[in-house]
Amino acid sequence: MEVIQELSKRERQVMDAVYQLGQATVAEVLERIPDPPSYSAVRATMRVLVDKGHLKHKQDGPRYLYVPTVPQDKAKTAAVSHLVGTFFNGSMEAAVMTLLQMSDAKLSKSDVERLRAKIRDAEKEGR
Repeated sequence: MEVIQELSKRERQVMDAVYQLGQATVAEVLERIPDPPSYSAVRATMRVLVDKGHLKHKQDGPRYLYVPTVPQDKAKTAAVSHLVGTFFNGSMEAAVMTLLQMSDAKLSKSDVERLRAKIRDAEKEGR
């Protein structure tokens, strides 16, 4: 599921806004994207995303509400997979090390314990 590669920068911004809101109107997306184009340009982008199968819409009175067709957890997995493949040569270890070395990466003791537990679970499952 390589949805990320199929999207332009503006399409990704629109999808990010819709995922953040869960469902969104054109006006709500317009408020959330950086350096927004016109209302009609956002509406056209959302129509393209419907045509590509990334969004669907439903009537809500006089307006459309747009919702993603791919659940957010699957989209996250696809995005991280793309990121690891593109920037870390497929190395999950390198990606995790980079995240941990970021200057603003502040993990609480409970964060570290949850990570340790996830690593133990992955080891038990052979991942």
